[in-house]
Amino acid sequence: MPEGDTIHRAAARIRAAFEGRAPEQILAPQPRHRHDRWPERLAGRTLDAVDARGKHLFLRFEGGLTMHSHLRMTGRWSVRRESPERRRSLHRAWLVLSGGGWEAVQYGGPVLELMSDARARTDPRLAGLGPDVISEHFDERVFLQRLREDDPTRPIGDALLDQHTIAGIGNMWKAEACWAARLDPWRETAAVPDSQVLAAVAFAREEMTRSAREGNHARPHAVYRQEDRPCPRCGTKIRVRGQWENNRVTYWCPACQV
Repeated sequence: MPEGDTIHRAAARIRAAFEGRAPEQILAPQPRHRHDRWPERLAGRTLDAVDARGKHLFLRFEGGLTMHSHLRMTGRWSVRRESPERRRSLHRAWLVLSGGGWEAVQYGGPVLELMSDARARTDPRLAGLGPDVISEHFDERVFLQRLREDDPTRPIGDALLDQHTIAGIGNMWKAEACWAARLDPWRETAAVPDSQVLAAVAFAREEMTRSAREGNHARPHAVYRQEDRPCPRCGTKIRVRGQWENNRVTYWCPACQV
């Protein structure tokens, strides 16, 4: 699943290409949206703002309409120069914005919906999101309050995935942040001091912010998808196992994450 840094990076690229002007063409090739009439409803409307919160991306058009996207496990955004050769692949897209020599394309959905700005502000799925981990206005106090209101027996690794507690962290950054803070992802949340969990979040904030700005291809993973390989800190074999109620996969070093 794309994590918050990927969504913020996509938002920045769409913003640079389209913000402040109306797309010259809008397409919605996915058959399930055939009757939603998005091209007609958005035609000629300026894209006023593009922003992200956690794993959610918002295209805010003039006239009080917002396109909300969540990629879940299968979706992706592509922002690129227009190319006649690529036009043949657009039948697989869910949404296409084009103009000024650029196109922004969402493939694979699965959450894509046009809503009023009022609904975007009050929808329970969105209003209930926790602080965005890489927002400039990230509030540690709100994060800690929500964390401590959660099930105290919940493993801290799984708690960091709860988008109501902190928005944007997924499996990869959870594993890497816990490793960086020497935090056992299996420890019950109640047994983790604020200082240690904030150290893990600080690592995630720094690295995800850099990734949103530059991409994350250059940084090797310490534990994520490194099962049975030696821990880069202590040499112990990395382990992997599903965690908590949703069985989300967790990678960790059993020797130096304690």
